[in-house]
Amino acid sequence: MTILSDISLNIVIEETSNINDSIYDLLLLADPAQKIVDEYIARGKVFVANYSGDIVGEYVLINTRPETIEIVNIAIKEEYQGKGLGKLLLKDAVNRASMHGAKVLEIGTANSSIFQLALYQKVGFRITRIDRDFFIKHYDEPIYENGIQCSDMIRLSMDLKQKL
Repeated sequence: MTILSDISLNIVIEETSNINDSIYDLLLLADPAQKIVDEYIARGKVFVANYSGDIVGEYVLINTRPETIEIVNIAIKEEYQGKGLGKLLLKDAVNRASMHGAKVLEIGTANSSIFQLALYQKVGFRITRIDRDFFIKHYDEPIYENGIQCSDMIRLSMDLKQKL
């Protein structure tokens, strides 16, 4: 059995309202702005991936418009990245959004988030728009990823009606 199969078969994903330090560290891994994280976890639903008693990933869903839900944060613990857990969390988010009656699921990431952009498209998200200078306007400190400054937010969405 490969590591990927072992992990995927033994992951339990559940909603939590108990945001402990381990979960908060993951939230900040995906979004370093504590004030912004605090705002959306207060109005969203946090889901955690548990593997053998260890929180290895998380994502946050918020209702943004009628029949539209957005994944505003998703992160995998660094030592578990590259093992298929991101795809597993995204698929779980798609299922939960569908069950809650959403017709559209959205997600956004930085222009510099090369691996995330590829993953989101592999799962079925399509690029819908670009929020120019989003990270420059909303974050106090410059953020760099893959040697590129995060400046624009790439917005992607999935039509959940076609996924049913």
